[in-house]
Amino acid sequence: MTGHVAIVGGGPGDPGLLTLRGFDLLKQADVVLVDRLAPRSLLDALRPDVEVVDVGKEPHKHRRSQREIEALMIDRARRGLRVVRLKGGDPYVFGRGGEEALACAAAGVPYEVVPGVTSAVAVPELAGIPVTHRGVTQEVTIVSGHAHPDSPESTVDWDRLAAGTGTIVVLMGVTHLTAIASRLVRGGRRGSTPVAVIADSAARVVVATLDTVDCAADGIGPPAVVVVGDVVALRDLLAS
Repeated sequence: MTGHVAIVGGGPGDPGLLTLRGFDLLKQADVVLVDRLAPRSLLDALRPDVEVVDVGKEPHKHRRSQREIEALMIDRARRGLRVVRLKGGDPYVFGRGGEEALACAAAGVPYEVVPGVTSAVAVPELAGIPVTHRGVTQEVTIVSGHAHPDSPESTVDWDRLAAGTGTIVVLMGVTHLTAIASRLVRGGRRGSTPVAVIADSAARVVVATLDTVDCAADGIGPPAVVVVGDVVALRDLLAS
């Protein structure tokens, strides 16, 4: 008998922002593979016999490789078990959910993907920053800042982003924040462009500019969401 894998987006951390479909699948699960940034308080509501496997990844410190995670999902499903892969944010926004879905498809394991509220939009919103706003910008680009902007590993077109006027949301970019800000200014984005660095699910927010954010955000570590653009100025009116 073949089981089933559900790749579930857990949202930005607040368990109340998990979808009803995601919650129903968790209640039915036999095995839960949980990420570091997933809403872990939901694990308290699982049946006592559910196998919970911590597969969270920290910067430069992974408990299990991606291939090991995929192999574990497939193994448990082939045993006839209902597997939930509980992730932070949305599975398809820098979440490797696509890789896991492809692994299930290649193995012939039934699966579904449950969208989650992505931190790229939700975390700025919680901080009082809409990523688009009529009369300010109708464009938002979500990029990964995991690689240094001048590194060959980076596939982001920083020149194009710098030349534009839309909102830029950078995930996994705190480590290279100074370099990213410098790269955008060097590419043509004005140094006075507002920047917000949002951490701890919007409990901590630093607002600065591209010229000053390296000093203003000193001491903030990952995970954090970086928002670049004029929409940041709306926080003064919208932050609750």
